[in-house]
Amino acid sequence: MPAGLSFGGVAGAYDLGRPSYPPEAVAWLVGSRRSDVLELGAGTGKLTEQLRALGHRVLATDPLEPMLRRLVGRFPDVPAAVASAERIPMRARSVDTVVGAQAFHWFDPARALPEIARVLRPGGRLALTWNLRDDRVPWVRRLGELIGPAPDQGQGGDVDPTHALLSSHLFGYVETATFRFWQPLDRARLRALVSSRSGVATLGADDREALLARVDELYDGYGRGADGMLLPYLTHCYRAVVRPPSTTADRDAGHRRPDGTGGPDGTSGPGDADGGDADSLLIDFG
Repeated sequence: MPAGLSFGGVAGAYDLGRPSYPPEAVAWLVGSRRSDVLELGAGTGKLTEQLRALGHRVLATDPLEPMLRRLVGRFPDVPAAVASAERIPMRARSVDTVVGAQAFHWFDPARALPEIARVLRPGGRLALTWNLRDDRVPWVRRLGELIGPAPDQGQGGDVDPTHALLSSHLFGYVETATFRFWQPLDRARLRALVSSRSGVATLGADDREALLARVDELYDGYGRGADGMLLPYLTHCYRAVVRPPSTTADRDAGHRRPDGTGGPDGTSGPGDADGGDADSLLIDFG
């Protein structure tokens, strides 16, 4: 199983153990004025909750139905769809912001970025964020040595999407910001946090339990007792405005899906949802 698809089997651990996002980081990413936001890789709704708190209208998507089921259970009023970043079931120019939290490193940029550009309104932006543990703290560094870097994030948690965005020629200058926060953890939540990692979820049962036992030992030795522990994070944020198509030909190409489907306005044509493809579902904000 590809690592990115392993989260469906650990949706409960993901929901229990993963941190949320600092409200000030979310405001920086998407603004505080009410807008239409498409969330890609929404998972169990960690970022969705913060977006709703700011008053945004959110459409949540994720390729894994078990993850999305938990999101819908928590936020039944949020429209949701099982979908990937590489094939977004929305009309062209229909959202103000596309946001991805802890997700872009799983996308295929060559296919996903044209889709994201297609659904953004003129002046709309792509906003991406990652929570990364602050390994400057000794005990956090020991935790990192136990569980290793996340797949596709590289040593040291390198997730910077700037090169991918700029080399696509679909987005302008990439702005960055970093925010710091602490996640309260008890023994069960630390275990769930580690269990929710794709590299741990794909281990054999014996290896996984051996690793979790070492994580339990780290927690027990940390010495915070009933108060638990505070896991420090750095939330890395990136945002970039979609470029306007420079010519009619560029506009037509930019509003087609990577597989060539969709008409010049991105809403009709062979294989597109308006064209009668039964496998497609076109979603609009109501």
